[in-house]
Amino acid sequence: MQLKSKVSQLNRVGKTVEKQLNKLGIKTVRDLLLYYPFRYEDYSKVEKIANLEVGKQVTIKAEITKLSSRYNPRTRMVIVEAEVADDSGVCNLIWFGQRFIIKVLKTGDWVNFSGKVSVNKKGISLASPSYEKIRAGFSTAHTARIVPIYPLTYGISQKQLRFLVSQVVGESTNIADWLPDDILEKTGLMQLNEAISKIHFPVSENDIETAKKRLKFDELFILQLRAEMIRQSLKRQKASRIEFDKDVVKKFLEKLSFTLTDAQKIATWEIFQDMNKAEPMNRLLQGDVGAGKTVVAAICANSALEKGFQVIVMAPTEVLASQHYESFVSLFKDGKNNVCLYTRSKAEIHNDNNIGHLSTLVKKKNYIGEKIRKGELKIAIGTHALLSENLVFKNLGLVVVDEQQRFGVEQRRLIRQKNIYGLPDASVGMLDFQTKPAASRKSAHFLSMTATPIPRSLALTLYGDLDVSIIRGLPPGRKKIITRLVAKNDRTKAYDFIRGQVKQGRQIFVICPLVEITEDNILKFDQLDKKNVLDEYKKLSEKIFPDLKVAYMYGKMKPVEKSAIMEKMNKGEIDILVSTSVVEVGVDIPNASVMVIEDAERFGLAQLHQFRGRVGRSVYQSYCFLFTQHHFCVKNGAGFTENFSQKSQDRLKFFEKNNDGFKLAEFDLAQRGPGEVYGTAQSGIMNLKFASTRDIDLIKTARQLASGIDFSKYPSLKERVKEWESGMHLE
Repeated sequence: MQLKSKVSQLNRVGKTVEKQLNKLGIKTVRDLLLYYPFRYEDYSKVEKIANLEVGKQVTIKAEITKLSSRYNPRTRMVIVEAEVADDSGVCNLIWFGQRFIIKVLKTGDWVNFSGKVSVNKKGISLASPSYEKIRAGFSTAHTARIVPIYPLTYGISQKQLRFLVSQVVGESTNIADWLPDDILEKTGLMQLNEAISKIHFPVSENDIETAKKRLKFDELFILQLRAEMIRQSLKRQKASRIEFDKDVVKKFLEKLSFTLTDAQKIATWEIFQDMNKAEPMNRLLQGDVGAGKTVVAAICANSALEKGFQVIVMAPTEVLASQHYESFVSLFKDGKNNVCLYTRSKAEIHNDNNIGHLSTLVKKKNYIGEKIRKGELKIAIGTHALLSENLVFKNLGLVVVDEQQRFGVEQRRLIRQKNIYGLPDASVGMLDFQTKPAASRKSAHFLSMTATPIPRSLALTLYGDLDVSIIRGLPPGRKKIITRLVAKNDRTKAYDFIRGQVKQGRQIFVICPLVEITEDNILKFDQLDKKNVLDEYKKLSEKIFPDLKVAYMYGKMKPVEKSAIMEKMNKGEIDILVSTSVVEVGVDIPNASVMVIEDAERFGLAQLHQFRGRVGRSVYQSYCFLFTQHHFCVKNGAGFTENFSQKSQDRLKFFEKNNDGFKLAEFDLAQRGPGEVYGTAQSGIMNLKFASTRDIDLIKTARQLASGIDFSKYPSLKERVKEWESGMHLE
C-alpha cells in the first residue's frame, strides 16, 4: 500500500463506500491519513458491571448470555436486545434499527461494549453501544481505548471510518516531515508521522495534546511563512521614496478645522516612515468607527501629491466610494489637485465643466481615463472599476484601499489580475499598479484601512505580512453613544423618543436583517420571524410615523438609486431611513442621532458596532436602540421571556455597556470564532483544523521562527507554502 493508492484498494471499500468517502474529500490513502477526528470518546478504562454509574461513558468486557431480536410495528424498526455478564453482574443492551447485529454477535462471544450507562425497567443498560469482539493478539479500534470521532457523511459510520484508518495508519511513516530538523529541535515538537498516528489512535490524553500541538504549529507556521515570503518579496521590489516634508504637512493641517489626536499623529508618522523607504509600504491602518482614519490617509496622500505622484482611494461599494469622494473634495477644495470619482455607474471630476457636457457615461470615463494617463488627474476615488476598466496611471505613488476585506470574490479576482505582489487571500496586501516596462517599474505604496477592530492575536495570524497602525479613541468633542436593549413591549416609548429627535431636526436609521420575505427564505425556519425592510418601511411610514418622511434602501438596488437616497439623506430630505446592512460601513450622516437595529440578537457584535458607528458623528448626543421581538416579563424575575437565550442577552448587554470596538472584538472572537466574525474564509484562517487565535504562544513562536528565514536554505518550506496556496495538503 502506498500513500497515493486509491481507497478503493482497502478492505471493505466497494463502489458505494468509495463514493461516500469521496464526498468527504478522501480519495487516496494519504487523504484518509490526513482526515482528522474532531473529538474523542474515552472508553479506555474497562469497568466491572457492578461498578457502573448512570450517565457515564464506559467500556465493559462481558460475555453475551442472551441475544434476541423483534420487530416493532409501530416504529417499523427491528430491535436487538442482549444480556451480557461479567464476574460482577449483568447488564442489558439494546440496539434500534441494526438488524445485522444478530448475525454478527453470538451467544457465548466475549465482547467489549462501549456506551453511556442508563437504567431501564430491566436494570442497568447501554443503549446502542459500540462493540468489538475480543481477539487474542489484536488491538481494539472502537472500544477499551480513547476512540476518535470523525466528521461524517450519510452512508459512512464511525466504526467504518475507524476500521479504514486502522488499515493505513502504519503508512504515516512514509509521510516526509516538512519541518527542518533545527526547527523541530527548537520547538521540541514530535515528528509529523508520530503526530498523525497519535491523533487517530491516542493511548492517552497527553498523546492527543502533543499531537495537536504539532499540527497546530504546522498550520500557524504555514501562515507565517507565507507572510514572510510576501515581506521578503516586497523588500526586493522598488518604490519611489515619498519624503516627509514638514512644511507640506503643516500647511495641510492648518486647513483642517480640528486638531489631530495623539493616536492619529502616531499613525501618520508610521505611514510617513514607510513611504520614505525605497521599498513599497504595506501597512494596515486600524481604527474604531469615527476614529479619523480618512484624514490620516488624506495627509499622506497630500504629501504624495506634492511630490508629483498620483493617488488611488478604493472602496468596496459605490456608497462608500461616494462618501470618500465628498470627503476628499472637501479636504482638497483649493482645486490644486482635482479629485475624480470613478465607479461602475459614475464618472465625475470636481471643478471640471467639460465633463458635464459629455452625453454618456462611456465618454465621461474615457475622458477621465485620458486625464489619468497624462497625469493631469491626481486623485482617483472609486470602486474596483478603477482596476477592471484598464485605467493607466502615469505616476502612481500611493494606493489606499478601505475595507478591502469586504470586496467580493469576483472583485478580489480582478484585483489579483492587475499583477499584484503579495496580496493575501483576505484581500489585504500590496497592490502593484505598474505602467513602466517590467525591468524598471516601481510599485506604489499601499495602505489598507479597516474600521473593524482586529484583536492582536488575529492580526498576527491573519495579517502577518502587514505592518499595523492603530488609532484608538475618538476625536475630542464626540459624545459617547447611549445604547439600550429594547424589549417588544417597550417599543412605543422608543418610537416616542424617535419622534422627539426628528422634531429637533435629527435623522434616524432603522436596520433590518432581511429585504423582504420571499419564497426562498419563507421556507427557512430561522428566517420566518426576521424583520424585513419592505414590511418595516410600510409599518413605519403608514402606521407609526405617517407624518414623517420615511425611505428605504437595500444592497441590490441600483447604485444610482442608492446614491440618490443617500444624497437626500445628506440634504436632510429623509427623516427615517429603513435599510439592510448596506449602511454598515462608510455612511457618514452627521445629522443622524438614532440607530435602531431590529432583531439585534441576529447580528454579531462587530457588525452591531459598525451600525452604531453610523451615528454619533457630530456634536449631537446619539443613541443606539437594540430592538428585539422578545418581551420583558416582570413575572419572569424582571427578565426577558425564556425563549430569548441567556447567551444572546449576555452578548447584547455587553454591547450595551461597551463602546470600545477592540473590547467588543475580543469578546466576539472568543464567543463565535474568527470565521464567523470576520468572514475570513479567503484568508487561510478557515483552513485551521486545530489551531485558533487563542494559541497566542504558538502564534508568536511561529512568527519568530519565520521572521527573516532564508528560503534558499530551506527550499522545502518554500515549496510547502506554494502547495498550501494551491489548495494542497500541508503535510
